[in-house]
Amino acid sequence: MVQGPHPAPPRRAAAPAAAPEPARLAEPAVARDAAPATRPRPAVAEQVTGAKSIVRSLEEAGAEVVFGIPGGAILPTYDPLMDSTRLRHILVRHEQGGGHAATGYAQATGKVGVTMATSGPGATNLVTPIADANMDSIPLVAITGQVGASLIGTDAFQEADIVGITLPITKHNFLVTDPDDIPRTIAEAFHIASTGRPGPVLVDIAKSAMQTDTTFTWPQQLDLPGYHPVTKPHGKQIREAARLLATARRPVLMVGGGVIRSGASAELRRLVDESGAAVVTTLMARGALPDTHPQHLGMPGMHGTVAAVAALQKADLVVALGARFDDRVTGKLSSFAPNATIVHADIDPAEIGKNRTADVPIVGDLREVIADLLPELAREQVQHGKPDLEAWWQQIDSWRETFPLGYDEPTDGHLAPQHVISRIGEISGPESIFVSGVGQHQMWAAQFIRYQRPNSWLNSGGLGTMGFSVPAAMGAKVGQPDRTVWAIDGDGCFQMTNQELATCTINEIPIKVAVINNSSLGMVRQWQTLFYESRYSNTDLHTGHGTIHVPDFVKLADAYGAVGLRCETTADVDATIKRAMEIDDQPVVVDFTVSRDSMVWPMVAAGVSNDDIQYARGISPAWDRED
Repeated sequence: MVQGPHPAPPRRAAAPAAAPEPARLAEPAVARDAAPATRPRPAVAEQVTGAKSIVRSLEEAGAEVVFGIPGGAILPTYDPLMDSTRLRHILVRHEQGGGHAATGYAQATGKVGVTMATSGPGATNLVTPIADANMDSIPLVAITGQVGASLIGTDAFQEADIVGITLPITKHNFLVTDPDDIPRTIAEAFHIASTGRPGPVLVDIAKSAMQTDTTFTWPQQLDLPGYHPVTKPHGKQIREAARLLATARRPVLMVGGGVIRSGASAELRRLVDESGAAVVTTLMARGALPDTHPQHLGMPGMHGTVAAVAALQKADLVVALGARFDDRVTGKLSSFAPNATIVHADIDPAEIGKNRTADVPIVGDLREVIADLLPELAREQVQHGKPDLEAWWQQIDSWRETFPLGYDEPTDGHLAPQHVISRIGEISGPESIFVSGVGQHQMWAAQFIRYQRPNSWLNSGGLGTMGFSVPAAMGAKVGQPDRTVWAIDGDGCFQMTNQELATCTINEIPIKVAVINNSSLGMVRQWQTLFYESRYSNTDLHTGHGTIHVPDFVKLADAYGAVGLRCETTADVDATIKRAMEIDDQPVVVDFTVSRDSMVWPMVAAGVSNDDIQYARGISPAWDRED
């Protein structure tokens, strides 16, 4: 087995001082700190159409970019949009691409992403990106056109009840039929999307409201009597969490995506250093703590490191910070962290106790939670002394040494996908943004790229959306144009949304796409290998192995005005990546032909205990299940 290119750093005996960080560009602001919709501005009344009111509202809400496609019901808004000097509209090739692009923009910048579509099929094509943003807590405002108010409910041409369709997958949604309600509604939408637990908000606007004259006045304050997110944690729970953390002998901080959403990475670093606890970062939290930090064990869960999974199983205290106790992390829930006291902190009270009972529930913004926890922890350590964690760290270091991340070299002559992805990470560097699709390549990218800063790893974690990578990378590049953005995609995912390469070419958005081409639906094939006696039913895509490539990704890239490259040998991997890095004036697609037999390890099979993690096929760590 080839060991991963980044062995675990040695743990320092004392709580480590903050290591110097690499030079970086300015980090994106967190949208929650300043909800644009509530900033006081002079109330200036303008006589406009409802359509013009939508454009003016987006401008006043602080939107900068709209990803969308015009159609009949939204068409009145596209006319004044053409005259706006404050909004950049990017014409995407599919509404799903527009939604994912807005999500990528939001994740990379911390701002609210905006997407726009027409009624009926235009709106329903946004369902997947809206559901995706809802699962991963992304601030998104989706504006859809609707048929005229008098036609609603008549099954008019291109009518769909998008409000009803999206009720379960939005944080909130609105149907606007009165043009006078447009400014207030859009102001509320941006406020709701970006405060508390971020999420998607849909604003469905009747075409008749767009075509009617109205008075535009931006609201000076919002009246949302039922919406009061709790950001300040309760002191009693903070004190109890501090006491537990100061006295635990096997503590683990389980860091979730909420830490990144709240902009709490700096506070997390201090807590890690002061507590001496082991740290795991979930799939959505990669980059919240630098991978080079000696207390960082990597990702937990189905394809997490052995050390991260084992530490949670053997912990006497798990402090979950903005994490959901997702089934992919816990495995068989009844057997997860069986001996651990659970402290669960989250901005969303609905998450606490939803899957795993919390002994100490804390509702609040993670940045405020950790900021309040730090002085209380210091006081507890004065009273109790710093805990002796030496035995705990000896055990953890033994797991890290015995079961490092690694992979087997393929025997079929094709590339090792883990090697390709790790070299992309090394050559591109930690200041880049890496955006994955869903499947094996997603797990390898989470495992084998070293993330040193938040907002550098974007993926569809909760919904697992194939087709996410290319449009989300496009949105990230629009939001962070000075950063290199790599879309790490599979040959299956890439074929779902690669039409957005046209958008990238025409709008001069030079993303780089690495197609990890195993000519298969790779993760499905892995499960067929392990659980279906290698019966490969409908998973061969015919994209990369042999002499026929359907499609030929290099020719496809050329057809879209992008640069197409192909890499088939290990000796050419670095040179091909460096060639892609040299091209900064147009999109690049690199077809890496990798082995279809490469699998993602470690692995916990669905529905079984994390105690039964397999380091490789047929190889499981030997430990006392009763500890």
